[in-house]
Amino acid sequence: MIDNLVMGLEAALSLENLLWCFIGVLAGTVIGILPGLGSATGVAILIPLTLTLDPLTALIMLAGIYHGSQYGATITAILIATPGEASSVVTTLDGYQMARNGRAGQALAISAISAFTASIVSVLLLFTLAQFFADIAVGFGPVEIMAIMLLGFATISMFSSGNVLLGMAMCAIGVLLGTVGIDMGTGVARYTFGSVDLFSGVPFVEVMIGLFALGEVLNQLGQGQPKPIRARFRDLLLTKDDIKRAVMPTARGTGIGFGLGILPGAGSTLASFLAYGTEKRFSKHRASMGKGAIEGVAAPDAATSAAANGAFIPTLVLGVPGGATTAVLLGAFLLYGITPGPLLFDDEPRLVWGLLVSFLIGHLLLLVLNLPLAPVFAQLLRLPYSYLYPLIIFTALIGAFAVANNTFSLWVVVVFGVVGFLMKRINFPIAPLVLGLVIGPLFEKALVQSSALGGGDLMKVVLASPTAVGILIVAFLLLLVPAVVNLVRGRSRQGLGIGDDLVQTGADEGH
Repeated sequence: MIDNLVMGLEAALSLENLLWCFIGVLAGTVIGILPGLGSATGVAILIPLTLTLDPLTALIMLAGIYHGSQYGATITAILIATPGEASSVVTTLDGYQMARNGRAGQALAISAISAFTASIVSVLLLFTLAQFFADIAVGFGPVEIMAIMLLGFATISMFSSGNVLLGMAMCAIGVLLGTVGIDMGTGVARYTFGSVDLFSGVPFVEVMIGLFALGEVLNQLGQGQPKPIRARFRDLLLTKDDIKRAVMPTARGTGIGFGLGILPGAGSTLASFLAYGTEKRFSKHRASMGKGAIEGVAAPDAATSAAANGAFIPTLVLGVPGGATTAVLLGAFLLYGITPGPLLFDDEPRLVWGLLVSFLIGHLLLLVLNLPLAPVFAQLLRLPYSYLYPLIIFTALIGAFAVANNTFSLWVVVVFGVVGFLMKRINFPIAPLVLGLVIGPLFEKALVQSSALGGGDLMKVVLASPTAVGILIVAFLLLLVPAVVNLVRGRSRQGLGIGDDLVQTGADEGH
């Protein structure tokens, strides 16, 4: 591992990579602050700008955007109660209350410090565990890879929506979109409707730009612009009591975030909610949670940062995205001609370890940027949306056109922009569709290869692999257990007659 880290340092500390890492974290912070964009949108929009860069440099920049947007999203959550990311929703509960109580600076400072601490710890865990998981997974064949893809579908569906069937349906639609193009087994065109532009499949980057960027802008139109609370430089100073109260929530949030981050599809949103719920149950100051408690800011932000780093383990080792943004990053890997998986660590060690080391550099840059400059970044919230939204749309369309240099890309952006807008309005989850689109072709390849190994008898090769059987059992339980638990809870509430009381209590607490 030491040799790998030295190699990674040499790669990541080049002047060019340092410059693009800084540009990435700065752009990510701004993207996280701007209303409704988020890391997935930012990465999708800016992928076309990286096509002329070295793959490692491009991935360092995109990873910087991913991590920077986590910090930026917290600024909007604290100052205007409008989270820039779904994972920052929980931060609004106490962060915005701290701001209303005149402690906006302290909330921003504790958020940056807890996120930085969690990031450093989780990156060190990433260094330690990534190669270990890769060594285990390197012996996996097509059958095991197929089982892992199904596990990814199961976790994605479960964690992306309150309705498991709806999440599965969105995954299935994404997989079907991924079948458009040339059949890898027969070489016959499928679902192209005579369009040459679809022979290579549905263009991934354009779909992401449409769903996330254009769809989000359309959804935000007409919703008004909230007035942000001011944050001053002198308010960023923390007391000893503030730091003392944040230590254990940060530690618990880091553990919860990294543990959930390594699960394919779990994502940072679930981690932030679970970390906040843990503090409400175990914190010494749980009575003040929801009223401006530092614990309510430190724990979820630590969990978010740790989960963002942990998500790279399934993404790099198994080729299964850890969340929506890592799905977009996985698409970027494929766009650069790099296939994530257990062999990646042997085939591209300089790229892998250079990317991982850049995480440390990026988080350090983010701390330096966010602690003193958070009030400056907050001024972006005063930019009129009437100027901001046309700029976002223009950037999205230019980026989409730059990918393939044809108008077909623009039509794909427009069509999926409308689709994304409608999905947001009717509350359909976008993440399962995106991840299904990314995993679908990889799953099909593993499925075809597994079937060929069994001479057309798929069950024969599956049952011959204890590893594949075990993975499929876990996937089945992930789908079955939540349904059984909800059924049992529903019956117990009816039997005790407390269902209505719980609903009323939730409404009184604003949850």
